[in-house]
Amino acid sequence: MLVFPLTLTTMKAKILASKKIGTMLRIFASACCILLLYACNSKEEKRDAKTADAKQDKVDSVAIYIAKSDSVEKTITLPSELLPYERVEIRSKVQGYLKKINVDIGTRVRKGQLLALIDAPEITSRVSEFTEKVQSAKAKYLASKDNYDRIHSASETDGVIALSELEKVKNTFLADSAEYKAAIYNAATYKQIGNYLAITSPFNGVVIKRNAHEGTFVGNPSELPLLVIEDISRLRLQVAVPEVYAGTTLKKQSIKFTTKAMPEKVFDAKLVRKSENIDNATRSEIWEFEVPNPEKLLKAGMYADAKLSLQRTKPGITLPSSAIVTTLEKKFAIKVKQGKTEWVDINQGLNLGDKIEVFGSISAGDTLVLKANEELKPDVPVHVKPVKN
Repeated sequence: MLVFPLTLTTMKAKILASKKIGTMLRIFASACCILLLYACNSKEEKRDAKTADAKQDKVDSVAIYIAKSDSVEKTITLPSELLPYERVEIRSKVQGYLKKINVDIGTRVRKGQLLALIDAPEITSRVSEFTEKVQSAKAKYLASKDNYDRIHSASETDGVIALSELEKVKNTFLADSAEYKAAIYNAATYKQIGNYLAITSPFNGVVIKRNAHEGTFVGNPSELPLLVIEDISRLRLQVAVPEVYAGTTLKKQSIKFTTKAMPEKVFDAKLVRKSENIDNATRSEIWEFEVPNPEKLLKAGMYADAKLSLQRTKPGITLPSSAIVTTLEKKFAIKVKQGKTEWVDINQGLNLGDKIEVFGSISAGDTLVLKANEELKPDVPVHVKPVKN
C-alpha cells in the first residue's frame, strides 16, 4: 500500500479546524461555570433571605407588659437581740473594804434599797475632823461678828472709834465669815463621800452579776464592778435593718417575733425609736422596739427572729423580673413607643418575689417588653402581643 504524504494545504485546514473546536469547548466550559456560579449564588441569597425573614419574624412579635402604679409592701424576717431596758454596773466610789453585801445573783431589788456597805475608817475620821473644824470656825466667826457689831455701834458717836480701827475689825469679821463657810463646804464634801459608803440600787431590777465578797478591798478604777443590775420588766428589741429597707416604713409601727428558747410563743413589740444612722461596718440602721415583760418570760440577751411588714409611703412602679435586663454596665427595661423599642435605664428597689420595684423614666401605662434581652436593640420596629398583667 502506498502512503502519500499530506499536502501543506490539507495540513493547514486540519489545524484550523482543530483550533475552532478547542475555542468552542473553552467557551462552553466558561458558560457552564457561569451558570453554576449563578445557581449557587441564587441558592445562597434565598437561604439568607429565609434566615433574615426568620429573624425578622422573631423580633417583630413580642409579648408586652403594661406598667402600673401599685403599693409596695414586703415582709422580711431579720435576726434581733433582746436587751435590758436599763443596765448599771455598781462600783465603789471610795476605797475601802466591803463590810457587808446584802444581795446575790437573781435577787430582785427596789430603787433605793441598800445593797452593800463599805468600811473606810479614814473617811469617817475625816468627816469627824471637818465637823470639828466647822464648830471651831463658827465660834471664831461669831466672836468676830460680835466684836464688829459693838465697834460699829460705837463708831456712830463721833470721835469714839477711829475709822482705821473700824475697817480693821470689819476685815477680820469678813475673813472669819469666809473661813466658816469654807469649813462648812469641806465638811459637806466629806459627808457626801461618807454617803458613798452605803451603796443603794438606782432602780428596780434584778442582780445578774456579783464579783466581790465581804472583806474584799474595793474602789480601784480597774477592778470589776461589785454588782450588775438590769431592769427586765420591759426589754429593748434591737433589729439591724439593712440599708435597702431604711427608706421604708413599718406597718402599724409594730412587729411580731419569736425566740429560740420559746419558738412556740409569738410576742409583740412596738417601734419606739430609730438610730437615724447607717452603720459603716454592717450597712444597717438600728430599729429599737419596746417589749413589755410583766411575767419575766423573756430574758435579756436572748436572740429573736423579728418579722417586719414594710411598705413605701407612696405607690411605686413594679415590673416582672423578666422585663429587667442586667448587664455589667447597667440595668434597663425595653419600652415600646410608637411601634419601636427604646432602652430605659432603671434603678432596682425592693425585690417583691414575683415583681421588682424600679425607679427610672417609667410611668404607669407605659408599654414594656415582657421578656427583655440584650439582643433586642433600640429603635427596632416590633409587633406587640398583649399579655394579661
